[in-house]
Amino acid sequence: MAVVLFAEALGVAGLNWFLGVVVDRQDMSLAGLDPDVMATSSKAGGVVFGLYFALCGLVALLVALRDRPAAGVGRVLLVSAAVVHALLGAFVWGLVGWPAFLFMVLVLGLIVLLLMSYDGRTGAEGAAGAAGPAGPGGPRELTEPMGSSGPAGPSEPSDAVRGEGAAPA
Repeated sequence: MAVVLFAEALGVAGLNWFLGVVVDRQDMSLAGLDPDVMATSSKAGGVVFGLYFALCGLVALLVALRDRPAAGVGRVLLVSAAVVHALLGAFVWGLVGWPAFLFMVLVLGLIVLLLMSYDGRTGAEGAAGAAGPAGPGGPRELTEPMGSSGPAGPSEPSDAVRGEGAAPA
């Protein structure tokens, strides 16, 4: 997931920079706007969105390395990236075509999967929950000596526990 977001950051920044260079070289105005302002705005927008997607990729990488869900600002960044990809997917369907739409939906699905892949348990609580229940039907703790069958049973280990031919202790 992080690799996809890093690649997308480079792609978005590069595409906007290229469009800024094209506008600058064409020296054309759109609805009376200054071409230099349009070129600079396109380049600045490319850098800002590239850094945004790179930061989202960094959050995804930290989630993977720490094996914990994103929290706070990182979670907000990933949710906002999911919304951005949903909106971009809707726009590129009509403007670019279905392959770009499929890419946006794929990235959206990966972000949602990253956000939903944790059930909220962290640390020792998550490790204990993953081991299974300790109640009825779960792993039994050994509180009595081996070989004991309860309060009225024998207190010495059985021959199977001591091993064959072992001398009594």
